[in-house]
Amino acid sequence: MADTMQFDLVSPERLLASVKASAVQIPGADGELTAMVNHAPLITTLRPGIVRVTSAEGEASFVVTGGFAEITPEGTSVLAERAMPVAEVTQEVLDEFVAAAVAARDNATPEMLDELAKQVSDIAGIAAELGLQAKAA
Repeated sequence: MADTMQFDLVSPERLLASVKASAVQIPGADGELTAMVNHAPLITTLRPGIVRVTSAEGEASFVVTGGFAEITPEGTSVLAERAMPVAEVTQEVLDEFVAAAVAARDNATPEMLDELAKQVSDIAGIAAELGLQAKAA
């Protein structure tokens, strides 16, 4: 039995990661989860958060703003709406995330208002974890 699985993280702009990983922490829409080798098959939507990947090269972290994750016993694929390595997240980038989330919330239909307000809150959580400030309205 192998102790690693294939992990791929893709955004519309680029392939961010393609490694053999031992564990992948994912900010699922219904809560945090960790995918490991032989995980039961699962597809989940993502909420804004940080994907953490543990591999032989060490740990890598990526900010995602949403998307989907597909987990199988052999691997995990994350298809992100927007993603970047944590090291690339500046205050300016975070301000863009917040502005987009606030604009979506402010223009939301009543049915979507709670979900979009939660996205604004999740982005504020990313900011706090990275030592940045979420300047939300």
